Amino acid sequence: MTTTTTGTRAAKAVGTAHTRVEGRDKVTGAARYAGEIPFAGLAHGWLVLSTITRGRIRSVETEAVTGMPGVLMVLHHGNAPRVDTDYVGMLGMPPDPTVAVFQHDRVPHAGWPVALVVAETSEQAREAAEALVVRYEEEPHDVTFAGEYPDAHAVAGPSGAGVEEKGDLEAELAASDVVLDAVYSTPEEHHNSMEPHAVTALWDGGRLEVVDSNQGTLWVAGELANLFSLDPASVRVRSEHVGGGFGSKGVRAHQVAAVMAATALSRPVRVVMTRRQMFSLAGYRSPTTQRVRLGADAEGRLRALAHRCVSLTSTVYEFVESGAGPARVMYDAPAHHTANRVVPLDVPSPTFMRAPGEAPGSFALESALDELAEKCGVDPIELRLRNEPEVGPVSGLPFATRNLPACFREGARRFGWAGRDARPGVRREGRWLLGTGTAAASFGARAMPSTAAVTAEADGTFTVRINAADIGTGARTALTLVAADALEVPTGRVRVRIGDSDFGPAMIAGRSMGTRSWAWAVTAAAEELRERLVLSGVVPAEGITVRSDTTEAIGALTQKERHSFGAQFAEVAVDVSTGEVRVRRMLGVFAAGRIVNPLTARGQLVGGMTWGISMALHEEAVRDRRTGALYGPDLAGYHVSTNADVPVVEAEWVDDPDPDDPVGFKGIGEIGIVGAAAAIANAVWHATGVRHRSLPIRPDRVLTAGPHA
Repeated sequence: MTTTTTGTRAAKAVGTAHTRVEGRDKVTGAARYAGEIPFAGLAHGWLVLSTITRGRIRSVETEAVTGMPGVLMVLHHGNAPRVDTDYVGMLGMPPDPTVAVFQHDRVPHAGWPVALVVAETSEQAREAAEALVVRYEEEPHDVTFAGEYPDAHAVAGPSGAGVEEKGDLEAELAASDVVLDAVYSTPEEHHNSMEPHAVTALWDGGRLEVVDSNQGTLWVAGELANLFSLDPASVRVRSEHVGGGFGSKGVRAHQVAAVMAATALSRPVRVVMTRRQMFSLAGYRSPTTQRVRLGADAEGRLRALAHRCVSLTSTVYEFVESGAGPARVMYDAPAHHTANRVVPLDVPSPTFMRAPGEAPGSFALESALDELAEKCGVDPIELRLRNEPEVGPVSGLPFATRNLPACFREGARRFGWAGRDARPGVRREGRWLLGTGTAAASFGARAMPSTAAVTAEADGTFTVRINAADIGTGARTALTLVAADALEVPTGRVRVRIGDSDFGPAMIAGRSMGTRSWAWAVTAAAEELRERLVLSGVVPAEGITVRSDTTEAIGALTQKERHSFGAQFAEVAVDVSTGEVRVRRMLGVFAAGRIVNPLTARGQLVGGMTWGISMALHEEAVRDRRTGALYGPDLAGYHVSTNADVPVVEAEWVDDPDPDDPVGFKGIGEIGIVGAAAAIANAVWHATGVRHRSLPIRPDRVLTAGPHA
């Protein structure tokens, strides 16, 4: 046995910049991802996707393919095992039927999984998959999203109920001195993380082992157990390193297909999506059409606010992009009406994508506020400050903290807003028109119950085990800092293990709740362990372990509105001859509680803002009405921001203490994108005098929008 003490340290780890604890492993290649971990006897599966948009499979002609070199089997609807989809999963939602592969002969959208070819090598599987002949009976399809569908129906979504109404909207609009009624639109957008979706499935001693790239191992383990009617204890999912997720890495078709094949062959099977397959099977952000109506007095104080968002979903699964959600937090009015509506089309199912609801919703809402400021002759920042709500506009709950005014004041100071000439189209450098714009941002700061185990080892180190997922955000490093402070030891004595469903229940990496939720659990376990060590001082060879569960603690913090807030600023230059828009600089100032690791936090915020540039100027997936498929579904045809598009992007933060929150952290993974596109669009108006209500702001749209100042 060893005597050990935690010891009080002079400096705290939380709040100091710290390089990633796994950084060296990642840059040297020692860190292995799901698609590159070796297994003995590994076979490789290749998905075959439908080439029609709607109809039925007439035949899958496997004979020629099964005779090709290395081919082991072809799974399809005629021979695949049945799975159970009659359940509600961890997130309180039924499974998307797309994951229940090969269950019937129907094809509801282009890129529907119709077969899996398994072979000894990936190259053999791909060659056979491309040679597989599948014959169809086609039916008419509809993939056209027109926006204002009269039959679009209200649904509950990630940001709340479909429809929320208070007050007499028409009466307040009629009594308003200034009225704005405008329609804004955003296109279909896709997330393609650096690491593709990849999985290896195998059976080991009667237990299903899955090595996967995901945002929550327990989430995936639970879904697989439900789908295959397995005892949850007989499923283990591991996901040590993940190269990005953005909401897309939950349960997908490739995991289910891999489990089917591994079961049939009694050997490990790996399935990795291609980039083009990700455009069909990894989800995406639905296009939106949003109508915003604002009524205000002559000073710009709101009397009426109406925000209606219509998005699309597939015909097999209902997912809503809750664009009206931000209005329920940001601004109040005597008449306050919001609605999220959805229409089903013959398209793949959309899904959560970084700041679902908030990203497109903030573009419409914050553009509308800018237009209202123009109409009222009020500075855009001042107009927002005049409409700061005292309580949640819909919930009626008090805000735990709402430091949005501090973000605007600090941002205006840093950005040089005070010297801005409010008139549009007056600044010019040669052929470039210059403009500046701003927008507000918010994102929920909720938490979910999690468990963690912290072990004092006999050698004086500490091991933290928590079923967290580090999808590139730096969560593993953040939890190391949190544990070190709670234990009162240097970070070098702490080792954090994550990404294993055997570690027990924990929140997924999603909705910016991961690090916040996990930190509570780690802190609780570490503090109890420290107290136990103070009393005993002796650690046996097997160590001393304390486990925590934060269910009760988190349940006590639901009586207030908790959000991160931010103020976005952008300066753009618009070429009047080519229509090109260049973002010259961006600044975001955020109120996001205690910042755990300034180094990775700034990276997350800047990353979100960069994505906002991409959203404002580049990203747009377009469907061919005739075929129902996307034009250029790859990273060559889908345009995103590159280094050349991002000259200066700065992220800062203001103090944001919450005395009622025992941890004080708020999520920062998503708020960086919220409001960023609106700030850029507002800057384009300021530069040119022309308002753009549809994204992206392409050069052709700039040139055809009308005369420039």
